[in-house]
Amino acid sequence: MTTSLIVANWKLNNAVPEALMLVAGIEAHMKESPNVEVVVAPPFTALYSVGVALSDGTIKLAAQNIFWEEKGAFTGEVSGTLLKDVGCSYVIIGHSERRKYFGETNETVNKRIFAALRNGLVPIMCIGETLEEREGGHTFDVLEKQLKNGLATLQIKDLEHFAIAYEPVWAIGTGRNATSEQIAEAHHFIRNLIAKLYDAPTANGISILYGGSVKPSNAKEIFAQPNVNGLLVGGASLDAKGFCDIIAQSPGQR
Repeated sequence: MTTSLIVANWKLNNAVPEALMLVAGIEAHMKESPNVEVVVAPPFTALYSVGVALSDGTIKLAAQNIFWEEKGAFTGEVSGTLLKDVGCSYVIIGHSERRKYFGETNETVNKRIFAALRNGLVPIMCIGETLEEREGGHTFDVLEKQLKNGLATLQIKDLEHFAIAYEPVWAIGTGRNATSEQIAEAHHFIRNLIAKLYDAPTANGISILYGGSVKPSNAKEIFAQPNVNGLLVGGASLDAKGFCDIIAQSPGQR
């Protein structure tokens, strides 16, 4: 059975006390399984404390962003070296909110991916189209450009520990949900494009996550779609029981 990867993106939420309460709640409600990898991504200020709390458990730690330089005069940035130092195993890169609000581009995503790989962090590369792009019939053009440019000059060996999150921007925090057919179609396209850019074994080895208003009520249906290997969960991950209800829907828990 393929391991499901389920990532909780807490975004700009939870000071240290709230973060520790939330992760304790997740640990209390979660049924551990070797077929499910659970990852939490707190804000930078809570990474160390949450990392310490998780040090004896199975839940892994992720950062929500990474800078491409290791050190220097880069006020406000956080390097891969620092993320590893506080116990991170994963890092989210190119989230749609980073692209929309903070000027992330496919090129900076590519540089951040290399920074993650240099430091032994598993990149979770986010891609997805806006409502305007989907309604204009450009979904696959957008996904292809984001993938090709984001993965530029990466070799097969670089993708051995790698995840891609498909997050249709129009379905994030809007209450709108992508249909099962839309999810399956996008994930199939991503898997096939990776196979064309690299090879079939590489494509089959990459976890492709879905992120877009994931809730306990729709998680089972999403998991049932071909080529869905996990979930990137936003708002619903801020409730311990709700997040664990999502985890319970994964194939590895059923």
